[in-house]
Amino acid sequence: MIPDHHESKVVRNLLIALMALIAVFIIGTLGYHLLGGPRYSWEDCFYMTFITITTIGYGEIIDVNHYEYGRLFTVFIGISGIGVLGYVLSTFTAFMLESDLNVGWRRKKMQKKIAQLKDHYIVCGVGLVGSNVAHELNITGREFVIVDGDTSAIERYLDAHPEQLYLLGDATDNDVLLAAGVMQARGIFAVAHDDSVNLVISLSAKQLNPKLRVVARCHDMKNAEKTRRVGADEIVSPDYSGGLSLVSAMVRPNVTNFFDEMLKSDSKLRMEEIRIPEDLVHKSLGFLYNENRDCMVLAIQRRGAWQLNPASTHILHGNDILMVMTTPEGRLRLEQLMQGVT
Repeated sequence: MIPDHHESKVVRNLLIALMALIAVFIIGTLGYHLLGGPRYSWEDCFYMTFITITTIGYGEIIDVNHYEYGRLFTVFIGISGIGVLGYVLSTFTAFMLESDLNVGWRRKKMQKKIAQLKDHYIVCGVGLVGSNVAHELNITGREFVIVDGDTSAIERYLDAHPEQLYLLGDATDNDVLLAAGVMQARGIFAVAHDDSVNLVISLSAKQLNPKLRVVARCHDMKNAEKTRRVGADEIVSPDYSGGLSLVSAMVRPNVTNFFDEMLKSDSKLRMEEIRIPEDLVHKSLGFLYNENRDCMVLAIQRRGAWQLNPASTHILHGNDILMVMTTPEGRLRLEQLMQGVT
């Protein structure tokens, strides 16, 4: 959980405010005792100070009419006391909102939400690449947890997405990955700045959950094979991919613009892949169209071969992979159909 960087300042301000309030009470009690003389007890003097500061106004317990500066002293105690008391209340409110009590409560609430996740994604590192990964997951309606050891990086992301689930910690630590729900997760993105860190994240995640899909960022392609050997299912080099995109932008600009616009826009229309389960064998592709108007099947992969633009009468086989253009809502409906939800 992100430690509150204002907390120490708030505690210090609260202590100063309480000391100032105590000082006003001491000055008021001593002053009224000097003005009233021995016929008024210390308790009376304290009570007079209290009702003056709180503006309760039950009447003057101590008669100050016979003293030249008696009422001026009461005015002074009233003004200073009300100001200090207001400062105490505002500081105490800030303390309650930003203290360890509140941080602890938020931490437990966050951990409870993460523990309830299933088939979610974990984004390890929310720098330039990681924040874009998180943005795409968010746009397409996928649940995920961000993990980073840099407080400022998480705070920058939370400024734009305050409801995002996150963990502050080292993603190479097994305990942190377990807290992020690695055992129930669908996949993990190892997108830290350092290739060696991404290698360790890939290794740790795969050891904890061998079924997990791991996609790792690799800056230097020399480290790609090492990262793949320790568990990464896919290696992505932003530099290498960027180079290919530059060439595509030159030689096939319209195709590049189409895919870039689809990925960059917030229209939420995306290319998705759907694997056909065994219980949908022998059903026609039209089954998906009849139940879901928000998708268009562009191709089917079967045993490594592609069939483009399949007809609605095309018979589905087990483990067919559909390339579908759809919205998040359409994808969710397809997944429900895959699970037998009608």
